[in-house]
Amino acid sequence: MSTPDPAAEPTQTYEQAREELADVVRRLEAGGLTLEESLGLWERGEQLAEVCQHWLDRARERLAAAAPTDS
Repeated sequence: MSTPDPAAEPTQTYEQAREELADVVRRLEAGGLTLEESLGLWERGEQLAEVCQHWLDRARERLAAAAPTDS
């Protein structure tokens, strides 16, 4: 599995990735999957978590840049 470029903008919005991640979690928690299906979903969940973290990190950077400094 290749690691995505952290500098690249994700193709999904934060909301899209979060909703898909929630669906992945629901499916894993429901059970009834084969090991291979579970592993595939877990890997997809990891990718989606990275996308969400990317958006949150960028938002945090933008807020920090916009915040007034105490000088």
